[in-house]
Amino acid sequence: MTLTTSFWANKRVLITGHSGFKGSWLALWLSKLGAQVTGISLPPETKPNLFSLTRLNDLIDSRYIDIRDVEQLAKVVEATSPDIVFHLAAQALVRASYHHPLNTFSTNIMGTANLLDSIRGQDDIKVAVLITTDKVYQNKEWVYPYRENDALGGHDPYSSSKAASEIVVASYRDSFLADQGVAVATARAGNVIGGGDWSEDRLIPDAVKAWSMNKSLHIRSPFSVRPWQHVLEPLAGYLLLAEKLWEKKELAGAYNFGPETDTTTTVKDVIEQAKKCYGSGKVIFDENNKGPHEAGLLSLEISKAKTVLGIRPIWSLEETIQHTMDWYLKYSQGIDPEELCLSEISEFEGLL
Repeated sequence: MTLTTSFWANKRVLITGHSGFKGSWLALWLSKLGAQVTGISLPPETKPNLFSLTRLNDLIDSRYIDIRDVEQLAKVVEATSPDIVFHLAAQALVRASYHHPLNTFSTNIMGTANLLDSIRGQDDIKVAVLITTDKVYQNKEWVYPYRENDALGGHDPYSSSKAASEIVVASYRDSFLADQGVAVATARAGNVIGGGDWSEDRLIPDAVKAWSMNKSLHIRSPFSVRPWQHVLEPLAGYLLLAEKLWEKKELAGAYNFGPETDTTTTVKDVIEQAKKCYGSGKVIFDENNKGPHEAGLLSLEISKAKTVLGIRPIWSLEETIQHTMDWYLKYSQGIDPEELCLSEISEFEGLL
């Protein structure tokens, strides 16, 4: 499991959702690898945000475009003529999808279709990796980890929109893009944590915001189980997947990315460890959550990624939480966020 720096040098790479948390980490990593990166997204939604803090606007070609605007999207794809496309743009929050279901469906389904249609007929594009989520599966709350060939589904608008986008991707791959010579894959990643995330209704960002102001963190579902992983884990998977697809188009398809199946753990365990790493913090566990439905148990089977791509998880859950909380603590002490991210990327690369 090794990234090939020479492969990425001067590759033209398009990232949708580059101003988001994962997108910013990916854009910074690709820039470090020497790729020519173009980003398409809406402006950053939070203040602060990792995109601005790492000065990515100076490193890449950044375009603020709504992926639902098919004409503007197609123009940028044609003008930049990418070799490889990573699609991360999405309405990515479960609870927000209950408040804004139509926005969620239009962004996640039609936005994906718009991108795929803009790829159609572009001869330079060889690989497209489209990021969905671990929540695309029809969650039966069973103890078995979900495999790539398990049934798709989704109770909430976010999950169902992502499951639907998987079907859209498969249709475009089979109807158009495979014959065009584009290797198309979807990547289903587990719950991602890491420094630089300030999104609403996410566990670690909510904790950091509360504890930095000496407030109590309220936990809705302390016993929910998730496949937690550091943000660099799936990003390394996406990059390696793209490299492999470039060499072997027959590897196109769906891939799960997550921790080992026996390391999934509860929200309560994660936040208690995060508090220990942070050094202080008050937590109130609410076991009578009356909010909208969210799955209580979810884990992923990652055997396909390990076998086909040679991918393995690098950091343990303890290391993941430690790196994450250290990032926020160092940021609060005035250390440059770009320096923090590049340092972690270099450390992670050394373990691949």
